[in-house]
Amino acid sequence: MSKTKSETKQSAEPEKVRIYIMGSRYDVPTGLTIMKAMEYAGFKITRGAGCRAGFCGACSTVYRKAGDFRIYAALACQTPVEDGMVLTQLPFVPAPKPKYKIDDLRPSANSILRYYPEVARCLSCNACTRVCPQEINVMNYIQDCLHGKLAKAAEESFDCVQCGLCTIRCPAEIPQYHVAMLARRLHGKYNIPTPKYLEIRVKELEDGKYEEGFQELMTIDKKKLKERYTTRDFMDQKKGGGDE
Repeated sequence: MSKTKSETKQSAEPEKVRIYIMGSRYDVPTGLTIMKAMEYAGFKITRGAGCRAGFCGACSTVYRKAGDFRIYAALACQTPVEDGMVLTQLPFVPAPKPKYKIDDLRPSANSILRYYPEVARCLSCNACTRVCPQEINVMNYIQDCLHGKLAKAAEESFDCVQCGLCTIRCPAEIPQYHVAMLARRLHGKYNIPTPKYLEIRVKELEDGKYEEGFQELMTIDKKKLKERYTTRDFMDQKKGGGDE
């Protein structure tokens, strides 16, 4: 038996799942990420989206699953929708971020506690680690910061994308991702040798060596800019002053 046009059309249509956005139901194709599903549903994402590849941390989201009491958290650009999913987007995580001058600090636990005293309230509950979309052991690097082991904290937190999901789950209200940034800055400034060509390149920038090139890139049309991007030379490091 041959299929009717109606049957052929139905078989060609993608399977769909039911999700809820801002309290309203939408039927979207299965396999889409949360972000793509929202756009499929007609939402225009003007903030809370950056790289769309799991690196920038801008699209943190919380959601519930059908028949499940738990609250889940993830990155919207990486997490596929599920049938019955109820979504909430987070425009940003309002964690405190103090101002400091890195030159006035030393690589020690005291520098961490000076600006983030709440680190001492860590309960070691590991809620921060369980929610991390990068699978970072967040609790470990917070404990490393508390004990002044900034090199270990910097290494453990290196893949942090600053999404802030750890903070919204922390009962001690620690802004873990900001703490990690301070630890990496202190470790980078005081514990890691300065790369061979870094000071040279910084001086070149300050002297305006590349200003003419920057201005050219800002003024050429989009087509030529794409051509310049795709034909650039990745191999000639010495020409650009890169490390050998």
